Amino acid sequence: MRLLVVTDAWKPQVNGVVHTLEKLAESLAATGVTAEFLTPQGFRTLPLPGYGEIRLAVATPGSVARQIMQASADHIHIATEGPLGLLARRFCLRRGQPFTTGYHTRFPEFLRARLPIPEDWSYGWLRRFHNAGNGTLVATPSLVRELEARGFTNLRLWSRGVDMALFNPARHTELGLPGPIFLCVGRVAVEKNLPAFLDLDLPGTKLVVGDGPELPRLKARYPHAVFMGTRRGEELAAIYASADVFVFPSRTDTFGNVILEALASGTPVAAFPVTGPLDIVGDGEGGVLSQDLGQAALAALSVPREAAVAKAGHYDWQACARQFLDHVHAAHHTNAGEKAA
Repeated sequence: MRLLVVTDAWKPQVNGVVHTLEKLAESLAATGVTAEFLTPQGFRTLPLPGYGEIRLAVATPGSVARQIMQASADHIHIATEGPLGLLARRFCLRRGQPFTTGYHTRFPEFLRARLPIPEDWSYGWLRRFHNAGNGTLVATPSLVRELEARGFTNLRLWSRGVDMALFNPARHTELGLPGPIFLCVGRVAVEKNLPAFLDLDLPGTKLVVGDGPELPRLKARYPHAVFMGTRRGEELAAIYASADVFVFPSRTDTFGNVILEALASGTPVAAFPVTGPLDIVGDGEGGVLSQDLGQAALAALSVPREAAVAKAGHYDWQACARQFLDHVHAAHHTNAGEKAA
């Protein structure tokens, strides 16, 4: 089977969408499925305002159609709602080609944080985008319920995995920082709500790993916090395993792959009771959720590290790939049934 994934988010970006798609491709390969990607690479690009590292493709319907036809894919999955996603959706609808979409990012909240655009307008546009396909893949049950309430249809649950060979407690090392160490990993941007973490009155050290447009401002505003910039691979894994608590201040993420990486490293999680954290550690195993993030962070110090690792063990990339393929087959079955009717 040949799969074509259309995504406006791609390397060198470091984010959950890119990471998920890369791991999906690796896991699908083990099942004999070949995944190809249609990305901004190979197109002229323009920077997303406020996010210079995110480049959007300047493409035409014809150029995207040619690449799709050259791929000769058995299925098309549209991962993002950007320029390439829009043109791929147009191609599929005009050709009667079944396709699935992925709901990775809360763009209405993303836009509202920067521009005076009502969320209802953005959600209306997203609803039309996704409802036209043969299934929208969503990471958590709570997000499924939320989107259903907003009129989204044909939602399919597609969970995530974590690499427990890379992220594990054995990578613990001394970071040379006063403890306890409260860690936050992710893009340093306004929608990540980092001040909710950095304003907390906590003992020890607040450590931030990641880069983004808000980094210079936050470094100047919070001189007592430690900002390490982007870290990857074994270096990042060692930081996770060496922290005492992982604090996840975002209220707008659709999942939070970093939560799984922290748990696999044996680091308990503190977060708000919102989509993502609520679905992963809402049962109280491996973390603490509270509207008082400081209280959650302090309480998480008492969570057994073994419980965090055990929670991460429920998430597997191979299972994620099998779930994805089940949705692909269901999408084609549904499309065939509609044509027969």
